[in-house]
Amino acid sequence: MWEALKTALESNGLITGFVIVGITMYVAYLISNKLTKGLIHGSAIAIVLGLVLAYFGGVYSEGTKGLADISLFAGIGLLGGSMLRDFAIVATSFGANFDEIKKAGIRGISSLFIGVGLSFIVGVIFALIFGYTDAVSIATIGAGTVTYIVGPVTGAALGASSEVIAISIAAGLVKSVLVMVGTPFIARFIGLNNPLTAMVYGGLMGTTSGVTGGLAATDVRLVPYGAVTATFYTGLGCLLCPTLLFILTDMIW
Repeated sequence: MWEALKTALESNGLITGFVIVGITMYVAYLISNKLTKGLIHGSAIAIVLGLVLAYFGGVYSEGTKGLADISLFAGIGLLGGSMLRDFAIVATSFGANFDEIKKAGIRGISSLFIGVGLSFIVGVIFALIFGYTDAVSIATIGAGTVTYIVGPVTGAALGASSEVIAISIAAGLVKSVLVMVGTPFIARFIGLNNPLTAMVYGGLMGTTSGVTGGLAATDVRLVPYGAVTATFYTGLGCLLCPTLLFILTDMIW
């Protein structure tokens, strides 16, 4: 019976991947509701669980793709691959209405450029601390700190090594988790209680998953407003990091 089930799961890898992600999300939200009373959002816990599963999957298979190196879970590699990643970017962008961002005026637009610039600089600093000296690696890690989507997009465009791209993704994931978990704690100190500040916050932080998860744990009514600018942030990062910001990085290093 087990062999038949295993064959069915392996033959329908993508469906199996959706099932694994669904179970992980269910467990994450169960932990969030029962153990943390909603203090830590389920999305943040799900990301941590995903990283833990990827680690043990990599240790077990001695591979480089986490759970995807195990034949039973190979569909997760497709589910989390570049094709669906890029589809998610396009789908999210189509869901944003430019008329909405204009409501934040110059403050919302400025927050996008300030957010991308500051995140990139922080990533550059960490890249230098870890001993990277070439402009391609520095710019790729800097872009990863912008978001874990901008990092691999920039790395692929610049021809960065897989190691550097992996670091950029890790940097973006750390930022996403920190924003997601930290938003409810800092919300009352920064006045994050209305649509305008939510849009500015989304523009400054930029990580769509982190911002939406954090705002959902703070006040679910603010999620659409933060998501609007966070969505544009990702697109702006994909535009600026492989071009202008890389050129500036290359001029300095």
